[in-house]
Amino acid sequence: MARLKTFPGGLHPPDNKAWTAAKAIEICPLPEELIIPLSQHIGAPAEACVAVGDKVKKGQVVGRAKGFVSVPVHASTSGEVTAIEPRPHASGRNLPAVVIAPDGEDEWVDDLAAADPEALSVEEIKDRLRDAGIVGMGGATFPAHVKLSPPGEKPIDTLILNGVECEPYLTADHRLMLETPGKVRQGIEILRKVLAVDNIYLGIEANKPDAIAQMREECAGSDIKVEALEVKYPQGAEKQLILALTGREVPSGGLPMDVGVVVQNVGTAAAIADAVTLGQPLIERICTVTGSGVNEPKNLRVRVGTPLAHLVEQCGGLDGEPSKLIMGGPMMGMAQLTLDVPATRGTSGLLIFRRGDIKVREPGPCIRCGRCVSACPAGLLPTTIAAYARLSMFDETEEFKAMDCIECGCCSFSCPSLIPLVQTLRYAKGAILEKRRKMQ
Repeated sequence: MARLKTFPGGLHPPDNKAWTAAKAIEICPLPEELIIPLSQHIGAPAEACVAVGDKVKKGQVVGRAKGFVSVPVHASTSGEVTAIEPRPHASGRNLPAVVIAPDGEDEWVDDLAAADPEALSVEEIKDRLRDAGIVGMGGATFPAHVKLSPPGEKPIDTLILNGVECEPYLTADHRLMLETPGKVRQGIEILRKVLAVDNIYLGIEANKPDAIAQMREECAGSDIKVEALEVKYPQGAEKQLILALTGREVPSGGLPMDVGVVVQNVGTAAAIADAVTLGQPLIERICTVTGSGVNEPKNLRVRVGTPLAHLVEQCGGLDGEPSKLIMGGPMMGMAQLTLDVPATRGTSGLLIFRRGDIKVREPGPCIRCGRCVSACPAGLLPTTIAAYARLSMFDETEEFKAMDCIECGCCSFSCPSLIPLVQTLRYAKGAILEKRRKMQ
């Protein structure tokens, strides 16, 4: 039997997906209040274009894009704008948001226009994606219309669909591929037209055999190659996925387009299908709510702006006193201070762990075991970079390729001394970027 494709490095954390992998997606009811952040994508935040007291409809633009690397944000339901003010945000700060009180009608805006992708030009498709606020839904939230507009000197010959979902606990993409494979396929065909490529891969980890079978059946008769990949974290990281499927290595400091590849998440493909064929903006997504601190873990279809506390209520409430809240997966997700934070376009999961389930120990000295080096999928020397960072020797951290760190957390996870390596590397990257800005 041929070995499954993968990449060098990485590790095998317990996947803990059994709690929700077999649970069908449920529609999360609307909360009493929706908090729509104006910053929920990479790039310039949107600018509010409504006023307090305005009546809005589902899908209406409430925040205009400010620049090319930006997208508008939309009302997730119909109702009244009750506030435009800073509210708790996943970043840990209070950031501007449009607050809407739902009216219960859930009425769509009038000017949504369905279209046949075959009748649209490539530019018309990209315009629809921009206007619909489509961003990468694997967590990066990079505006899709920008990613699909590579410069002419970087021709694209390969499209990769990321259905790996290698983060422990998360099963949102798994359920999406099982329950709506046709929508994923439709999005793939739209991406094919935009990029003018015939070399298409859909990568799925081998621990999802039902999703692999479902997508192979859906793609039967086409040239879309549905590939089973070795179960290893971070198999779904963009550069590692490219290497595993194509053998191409993105150069240091480079982007996938430098090796002729564009990568899109399967959730993004499904959202692209809705945006192009139905004219519907990105106002909802699938989110896995799980962990030892949740009474009934579920996969929920959630409106953007729904407070995390409301998601917990739909899962039977908290089971004991929570010790840790994480938006996203446990390896690359962001710890949260409060459940008042709203779900955004990038909220793939909410993990809650009880007090006592999280072991807290002080970090010890590095014992030079080399586990972080073996685990690093980018081939870095995490302990060396971290040592220089602690001494504020940032020129040296840059020489040791700190900017190539993908912040996957493999180094910290594998460290027997519990040294916060990924946090230190992140600090080093921030210092390097600040130095570059001052030099401009």
